[in-house]
Amino acid sequence: MRIATPPSKQHFLAPYHGQKPAAPAWYKQAVACVPERTFFSSMGANIELLTWGKVGAPGLLFLHGHGAHADWWTHIAPFFADQWRCAALSYSGMGRSEWRADGYQIDDFVQEAQDTVNAAQLNTGPTPPIIIGHSFGGAVGIRLAAKSSAFGGLIAIDTPINVGADLLEKFKTEAPKTYSEHLRFDSLKSGLSRFRLSPAQPCDNHFIADYIARCALEEHNDGWSWRFDPRRVEPDNKPDHEIFPQIRCPIAYIYGDRSSLVTSQSLQNSLKVFPKATPLVAIPDAAHHVLIDQPLALVSSLRALLACWPPQHNFPHK
Repeated sequence: MRIATPPSKQHFLAPYHGQKPAAPAWYKQAVACVPERTFFSSMGANIELLTWGKVGAPGLLFLHGHGAHADWWTHIAPFFADQWRCAALSYSGMGRSEWRADGYQIDDFVQEAQDTVNAAQLNTGPTPPIIIGHSFGGAVGIRLAAKSSAFGGLIAIDTPINVGADLLEKFKTEAPKTYSEHLRFDSLKSGLSRFRLSPAQPCDNHFIADYIARCALEEHNDGWSWRFDPRRVEPDNKPDHEIFPQIRCPIAYIYGDRSSLVTSQSLQNSLKVFPKATPLVAIPDAAHHVLIDQPLALVSSLRALLACWPPQHNFPHK
């Protein structure tokens, strides 16, 4: 068992000493739209599933980032639930989903995302479901859209695409250490005080981070720990320029204009593999974690895209 060290300046929830930060009315109203919480089986593991909206409405599949969980979307999905059937899963080894004894590959998460479509009945609407993925979730979505023609569109949010050697080296340098087991905290308060974002960045909306952190912690007989499996996902070395030509639905790209992962150079790299006329939307004053930094601007951008894009049919990527 590893013992927690004192929180650093990156642990911005520590000053609250376990109390919930004040939240604005819009946020309280959003999270009051409580999702249905169920589980389904994918390749032998029970997968956590959150759903909003009526079965039979057009489908939205929300995919979270690495080490995150379905509740990252709890304050976003309700804005679409009146017109869409929305679903968010926690990948195996994350959130409340089961851990896999043999470890994880990105193809596992792609299959889990595909199985979510049936489990959440996203495919019963008048149009094919649309994938919305943040960070690593965008990478899962890209591979899912390349694997299946059953989707009407893909929106990636601050997902590094066609990454160059310089950014790959940055990932290796700044990636958190891998451990065989998690820290143990003696209380929920102690665990919350240790929550931080990766990659590290400033955070103003502490009320969102606090909710996400609470959902990421679970109690044991000997204390509290994070819900996600600390073992790493096996790297996927298939280059994006080989994957993108297989995608048969429209693509849109949203990114934070102060993201440390989507720099001007990495954006230029992305343009080399994006199809022509791919919508690019920069969210002002947002770093990598756009869902936390500028949630209402993200909702507005998604609403605008969904209102006029994509075409109600698939078309060849080339």
